[in-house]
Amino acid sequence: MQRRAVIDVGTNSVKLLIADVTDGEVHPVWECSRQTRLGQGLYETGLLSHESLTATENIVRQYAADARQQGAVTLRIIATSAAREARNAQELVRLLTQASGVVPEVISGEQEARWAFTGVATQPGRCQLPLLVLDVGGGSTEFVLGQNDVISYQKSFPLGSVRLFESIHPGDHPGSDGFLRCQTVLKDFLGLSVAPALEPALLQLPPQQVIGVGGTTAILALIRHERADFDRALIESTVLSMDHLAEMVRQLWALPLAERRQIPGLPPERADVILTGAAIYLAIIEAFGFADLRISTRGLRHAALLS
Repeated sequence: MQRRAVIDVGTNSVKLLIADVTDGEVHPVWECSRQTRLGQGLYETGLLSHESLTATENIVRQYAADARQQGAVTLRIIATSAAREARNAQELVRLLTQASGVVPEVISGEQEARWAFTGVATQPGRCQLPLLVLDVGGGSTEFVLGQNDVISYQKSFPLGSVRLFESIHPGDHPGSDGFLRCQTVLKDFLGLSVAPALEPALLQLPPQQVIGVGGTTAILALIRHERADFDRALIESTVLSMDHLAEMVRQLWALPLAERRQIPGLPPERADVILTGAAIYLAIIEAFGFADLRISTRGLRHAALLS
C-alpha cells in the first residue's frame, strides 16, 4: 500500500485527492475542492488573469502542504482545459511549480477523456458494462464510450460550465427565456459538433449506463437528497431520470442567484455555473435519447493515482 496525492487544476476549481493505492485499487482518505475560477475571462482575452493565477497558486501551495502532512509519498499535479488553451499557461506552470515543488502536467483532452473512463471503471461492477462516461468540466466536456477497459470512442469538446456561462451571460435571474436561449445554443452545438461522430459509435456499442463524473453531477445528487455533506455512497447510488433531471434544471434556472445560494447541497460559490453545467448534462441526455443519468465520484484523479 502506498499513499499518493493528486491535485487537479481545473477551469473552475482545484481539487485534492489523497488516497491509499494498493493492487490497482484507490482508497480515498482525504478529498477537498476549492473554487478559484482559473478560466474566468479566458475565453474573451485568451489569458489567465492575475487574480485567478494568484488564487490558484495559493490553493495549490496549501494542498501540497496538506498532502505531505497526510503522509503522501508521491504528489502529482494535473492541469486541464484552461491550461491547455491559455496563451500564458507557462506562467501558471511556473507559479505552481514554485508553490508546490512539483512540475504540473498539462494534459490533452484525449488524456483527460481516457482517465475519466478509467477512474469511473474502478467502481466495482461497472468495468464489465458498456459505458458512456460524460465529464462536464469548466472548460471542456469529455465523451468516452467503452467496455472492459477498452475504449471505442473518446473525444474532448470545447464545451464547459464556465465557458458556456461566459458565452451566454445568463445573469442572476435568467428565467425561462434564458433557459431557452441556453438550450438552443446547446442543441446546435451537439447537433453540429458531437452527433456526427458519437451517434455511429453509440450504434456499434449501445451503452447500458450513462455516467456523469465531476462536480456538477455530485452537486445535483446532493441537491436531490437535500444533503450538504459529501456522501460517496449516496451520490453513486443516485439515478436521475430524464424527466427528473429536466425538472431540477428548470427549477434552478427559475430561481434568482440569491435563492440558489440557499439550496442544500449546492455550494454558494457554484450557484452561478450550476445553471450551465446542469443544462449541458440535460441537453446531452435529451439529444441522444438516454433514459437516465447515473453518477460517479471517481474519474480523472483516481486514474492519475493509478497511472
